[in-house]
Amino acid sequence: MADRSPAPTTLVDALTSALVKREAKSARRKLTVLPGTAVDFSSNDFLSLSTSPAFRNRYLSHLNSAPESFPFASGGSRLLDGNSAYAEELERFVAEFHDAPAALLFNSGYDANIGVLASIPQPGDLVLYDELVHASAREGMRLSRASARKMFSHSSPTSLKEVLSEEMKSDPWIWEGTRNVFIVIESLYSMDGDVAPIQDFIRVVDELLPRQNGYFIVDEAHATGVFGPRGAGVVQHIGVQDRMFIRVHTFGKALASHGAMVLCGPQTRDYLINYARSLIYTTALGFPFLASIRTAYELLSSGQTDSVGNPIFSPQPSLYLKLITLKQLRTRSQQLIQHLHQRLQALRVPQSVPFRVDHFATSPIFSLRTSRPRELASICQEAGYIIRAIMPPTVPRGSERVRVCLHSGNTETEIDGLVHVIQSWLDRSAISTGSKL
Repeated sequence: MADRSPAPTTLVDALTSALVKREAKSARRKLTVLPGTAVDFSSNDFLSLSTSPAFRNRYLSHLNSAPESFPFASGGSRLLDGNSAYAEELERFVAEFHDAPAALLFNSGYDANIGVLASIPQPGDLVLYDELVHASAREGMRLSRASARKMFSHSSPTSLKEVLSEEMKSDPWIWEGTRNVFIVIESLYSMDGDVAPIQDFIRVVDELLPRQNGYFIVDEAHATGVFGPRGAGVVQHIGVQDRMFIRVHTFGKALASHGAMVLCGPQTRDYLINYARSLIYTTALGFPFLASIRTAYELLSSGQTDSVGNPIFSPQPSLYLKLITLKQLRTRSQQLIQHLHQRLQALRVPQSVPFRVDHFATSPIFSLRTSRPRELASICQEAGYIIRAIMPPTVPRGSERVRVCLHSGNTETEIDGLVHVIQSWLDRSAISTGSKL
């Protein structure tokens, strides 16, 4: 009798098959390098600090001020040999800037969210989370010991109230205050660019949990440096920092650095040092990374991102590195945001082309909703404007879009050029479908 057992499959064959399936779904990810002449409308370098001489000069001064024998590498995890007086002073400096009792440094926002959410919720606790929170938050919740994790609709206080009320019906310990409830949100969402209704969420929690067993964990990754007093974030802008149990600020976006800080109380900080595995079992950031964070916060703290300051170079080689003077980095950013908002609102959109612009007030993130995001992104990239198509699973299926991020170093001319390309694409789409504007 013939042997009908399946042919042996090697591991590499299995991996290749998985990639082929992802390719067939148009979901395969690839690493790319930006062309040297490209105009950046994609990165999270919102303040263009990464190309700022003010940032670079201060950063190099920090590096050069270290004694020759001072180690640039940390040499180990913070609990072994990787801690330093410089790191602890940086934590105090950042905590003071954000009006927080204490701060704890992590290697990235991903590590911070995993460390917090995997270790803080206790057995029996309930975690409620916004449906659009970062993947790192979801991974942390998956690893947590919480008894239940429930999602509520994006930025919906009504949905939060409904979900929490339903959980309270089946678990009287929540009402009695002996069960902790964690509410996990972001202040500024990375894909839609909208700001969470934090004050409305607070009112819901105060109403349903009068015994104060509700704890907010808010990720301010995309708001850091952009929103709030001196770029301190949304939470400080609305003055509710005392109501947030934990705030996470990351430095790899507007602050042109690397790493993240968890802002919390001293007891929570001590607990994380003992239980957050993403802190305990990783090599600590070295001195160059700490000095970069210090540099960014010194610029924020001194108001140099809000006041007349040093000129910065446009990050666009297409402008021949033209020197532009920005009286106010954040004010300049807002001027450009309003300019792009007005230009996008004036687009002539064909009736047969699904296309919508989603933009939240003063946010540097714009969402161009279309059923053909890859086509639009590709055409813009061919014209020298780097924007990205955002596809599932990064966003829910049916919410595909092109994401546009503005930076203080962009110009009105660059914005007008991008909008011109988008309008040309819309016009060609109208011709191909025989649609009217």
